[in-house]
Amino acid sequence: MQNGFKDIENYGIIGNLETCALVGNDGSIDWLCFPYLESPSVFAAILDDKRGGQFAIQPVSKFDSFQAYIRNTNILRTTFNTPFGMVAVTDFMPVKGDGETKKYRSVYRKVECIEGHSRLKLYYKPRFNYAKSIPDFELIEEGVKCSHGNESLILNTSIPLTIEDNAVNGQFDMKKKDKLWFVLQYKQQDQNSSDHEYCNNKLELTRRYWQDWTNKCPKICILRGIWRDTIIRSGLVLKLLANPDSGAIAAAATTSIPEAIGGVRNWDYRYAWIRDSAYTIQALFHLEHIEESQDFMKWINTVLRRDTHPSNIHIMYPIHKEENINEQILEYLSGYKQSSPIRIGNAAFNQKQLDIYGELINAIYDTARYGKDISGKTWNFMKDIIDYICEIWNTKDQGIWEIRDNSRHYVHSKLMCWVGVDRGIKIAAKKEPQVSFSKWEKTREEIKSAVLEKGFNKKLNSFVQYFDSTAIDATSVLIPQMGFLPYEDPRIQGTIDAVMENLMTEDGFIYRYKNEDGLPGDEGCFALCSFWLVDSLTLSGRLDEAENIFVNVLQQISPLGLLSEEIDPKTKKQLGNFPQAFSHIGLINSALYISIAKGCEHRGPRPQGVKHGILPQTKPLKVKKIHVNDLKKMI
Repeated sequence: MQNGFKDIENYGIIGNLETCALVGNDGSIDWLCFPYLESPSVFAAILDDKRGGQFAIQPVSKFDSFQAYIRNTNILRTTFNTPFGMVAVTDFMPVKGDGETKKYRSVYRKVECIEGHSRLKLYYKPRFNYAKSIPDFELIEEGVKCSHGNESLILNTSIPLTIEDNAVNGQFDMKKKDKLWFVLQYKQQDQNSSDHEYCNNKLELTRRYWQDWTNKCPKICILRGIWRDTIIRSGLVLKLLANPDSGAIAAAATTSIPEAIGGVRNWDYRYAWIRDSAYTIQALFHLEHIEESQDFMKWINTVLRRDTHPSNIHIMYPIHKEENINEQILEYLSGYKQSSPIRIGNAAFNQKQLDIYGELINAIYDTARYGKDISGKTWNFMKDIIDYICEIWNTKDQGIWEIRDNSRHYVHSKLMCWVGVDRGIKIAAKKEPQVSFSKWEKTREEIKSAVLEKGFNKKLNSFVQYFDSTAIDATSVLIPQMGFLPYEDPRIQGTIDAVMENLMTEDGFIYRYKNEDGLPGDEGCFALCSFWLVDSLTLSGRLDEAENIFVNVLQQISPLGLLSEEIDPKTKKQLGNFPQAFSHIGLINSALYISIAKGCEHRGPRPQGVKHGILPQTKPLKVKKIHVNDLKKMI
């Protein structure tokens, strides 16, 4: 079975807090890695529709389909309409903490005939190790076992199966109210998986787990109202991408989904980035997921203890420490819609990016604002980092965009160095009020002077990408949010206007930058950058502009409420790795800022930048709920 490549927005995601699977609206699992998110794949049809491997269940006859999640869960339901009837496939992965003591890594697929009758087909083609390895197939009682070396998968089913061309096929008939279960298990077999009642119980436990988690946000949650369903889905995406043991959150569930169809800007995002820290903590906290925000901080502390000297801190880490992060190119895979190369691992791991030090300090500072004490050990690590910032802030680096070209004095890197020292000074005033930190204070002023002198272009009336350049960069709109300058400063408003004039499409989508970066080809607009602009406009008192852009971006989310890294400004299709954590974090935080600007109350300290903003005094907003599928009707 080769159905060709699907658009990214035609996928849903399920997961078990260790790994994730992408399920297409044709009933095919086209991406799944075991045992972890960053482990080698067992299905990778999304990267090569012929060789990659897949697990499909769908009608034999022509069909239309649509997907939806069981409300407030990561349980996905794909419904097929045929000329003869209606059939639904419900996909989920049992999670840790679902009430069972024994942990099996598995995918459950429930097939039920809702109306009429239908003949369905199963096509099961696992390919281990990123489709390098064709497994051995063995028919067993109620299913089939596939193995290669130390890897194995067991598919339990009651339907008859045949093995042909190193794949498994099966067909079966269903009439109204018929139900069948298909259970895919990694290495270990749960002997109860052939019991329908047991499978139904797994479904109920998984449903209860996810709904209990989403219901933590009470009625006073600031993110209630018009965007509630969209924001809850974003929170569920973040939860899927998180490792509850380490607290780390992956940037995305996939590797090498291109930033432009046919292009070479294809990267592996199945790792945790340091720079996501403060924004992630803020988003999770205001969704009332305090435990997860603190777990993320636990991961940050682990990084600090692991890499004792600041120079040893990397920009990203594996979600599970035993996994490899060295970059390799898989030349034998065609790539999504023929977009190659396919990369596993990420060479940016070893890049010098100065902004991560400020991100680390800012994350710890914010966690303290949200009620978590800074231990003496952590404070000592922080002092070492700030001392290191004082030494290296005036050196060149690769910057936030991980440019694979010459290093430069990137303004955003300098900004975050300033943030690191500034937050350190504020913490020191409480931790060690009797100690003088004059070196830090001097460095803070030196960084600010350098940025104002070399990072601001008077002719453009805008901050720029790197010192003494004319390149406009979307990160410049973050300058006031960090407290570097107030929003009403003419240089800030000039920068916001310059970003809108030079980097924004008529729909409000934002490019990161447009200058050359050493790589061939184009890229789409970054969803996160649009949300950054929304935040800056909101905090500048330009609320109407902010809301227009916010709603335009929301119109491009998938039917399931999912966002990738980028949006093609011409076709409006999603590009880049999917779903992207930072896109969903940006969505949550933008909704947070808009809600505050409209007078909503919120728990805890004010989000970053609010105290520097120009917020109108309005009454709390009272609006009805609108489901994610209705967003396109808003304009």
